[in-house]
Amino acid sequence: MITQHELESRLWDAANALRGPVDPADFKTYVFPMLFWKWISDTWVHEHDAAFDTYGDDLDDEIEADFHRFELPEGTLWSEVTERVTNLGAEIAKTFQRIEMANPRSLAGVFGDASWGNQERIPESALLGLIRAFNKIRLDPSTVSHDLLGAGYEYLLKNFADESGKKAGEFFTPREVVNLLVGILQPEPGESVYDPSCGSGGMLVATINQLRESGKDHRTLRAYGQEINLTTASIARMNLFLHEIEDFDIKRGDTLRAPAFKAPSGAVRQFDVVIANPPFSLADWGADRWSSDPRAICGVPPAKSGDYAFVQHMVSSMKPGSGRVGVVMPHGVLFRGGAEAKIRQGLIEKDVLEAVVGLPPKLFYSTEIPACLLIFRDQKSAERKDHVLFIDSSARFIKGKKQNLMSEDDVRAVIEAYQTGSDSAGEGGANVRLVPLEEIEQNGFDLNIGRYIKVAAEETADLGTALVAYADARQQRVDTETGMFERLAAAGVDLSVFGVSSE
Repeated sequence: MITQHELESRLWDAANALRGPVDPADFKTYVFPMLFWKWISDTWVHEHDAAFDTYGDDLDDEIEADFHRFELPEGTLWSEVTERVTNLGAEIAKTFQRIEMANPRSLAGVFGDASWGNQERIPESALLGLIRAFNKIRLDPSTVSHDLLGAGYEYLLKNFADESGKKAGEFFTPREVVNLLVGILQPEPGESVYDPSCGSGGMLVATINQLRESGKDHRTLRAYGQEINLTTASIARMNLFLHEIEDFDIKRGDTLRAPAFKAPSGAVRQFDVVIANPPFSLADWGADRWSSDPRAICGVPPAKSGDYAFVQHMVSSMKPGSGRVGVVMPHGVLFRGGAEAKIRQGLIEKDVLEAVVGLPPKLFYSTEIPACLLIFRDQKSAERKDHVLFIDSSARFIKGKKQNLMSEDDVRAVIEAYQTGSDSAGEGGANVRLVPLEEIEQNGFDLNIGRYIKVAAEETADLGTALVAYADARQQRVDTETGMFERLAAAGVDLSVFGVSSE
């Protein structure tokens, strides 16, 4: 068996074979399909050998089929294709297509849509370097366990995120945030877990891993996800396969415009656990279609920010009784006015918002703006009915060069604060307060954590907070001016005197 360090080192060598001609932000587009192909190919050979050892000369195609998880048509094994000397990229693309067609229910589209034959994108020299690096790794079960392979995949995802910088936010959520959300929501065996913006599948994998590590039967958990980006959706599917997860369904598409998981009635399907880190304040998210959308349970969010569209979609996807939701959001959702204020008020009055968790600054790749977790529960416990739990964990972090980190102790302390409703960590812990809805109503349904908890860390008064306040004030001014000019124009006033076009 190979060690984790050896596996990670060899996987990173494979990625580095692309360095130079391929943008680091695109490494994942090429490395993951090749890793997945090498894994299913090496595993197929291992399964074939096991079948032959059992049946010897009596082995036929029908018997052997029972030994294989995936069907690999003749001529599609790694060793058969990678030794070809002409049009290698085009041959790989053709091989991926044949494998997908041979496994339509499980692998259709799994390899993504990289242009393998386009030497402008990936020169043959880089492709050969990638193949040579993977030739040094055997990925069958006798050499690499599923746990090890899954950890290696996560290692690559983290490294690719580091290399990609802000672009990483599209496919990678810091694992301490994922583990915090999963620890709060506590998925159980037999439950369904859904991520409507699943990225590379990290949150779904983490729910499985938590059950596995706690000795519970993870195989009965059903995982569902939707992802708009084709490459990222493919990476998510490969991630789940490599983590030995059988019962999952990842759909590609736009969750807000066309949710892929529907009940027979036409309403969105409902799940026990709904968990996500959607893109922050997404513009052009499809507001024009939401006036008659049943997911707009508390109103239509502004066209320039889809935050509360994701929140309402997730709350609508929460199963009655057992359902709970955990979503990462920018702090602006806690206090912004206009349509968002009405939606926020509606959700609070429905008494489904259980907790607001303020996160440390600079945790995410895509933004320096501080973020929070919103936790919803269909059936809150008796002591939390008509209350919202506020947790300020902004002081619980380790300062990093580009990003801050939360340690395992930090994550554990915040989960414990959520579970107990008190700060058991003492000095340097998470500030906690259970606030009655009457007090929130008196504050105009503003959920800004600083209204209810004295902010623990000076770090939270950083550039990110200032940027949120500035952006909101600026947007409010723009909206006010727009309304004023519309009224003036309707009254026949010449707007050119204000330097404004009347068109």
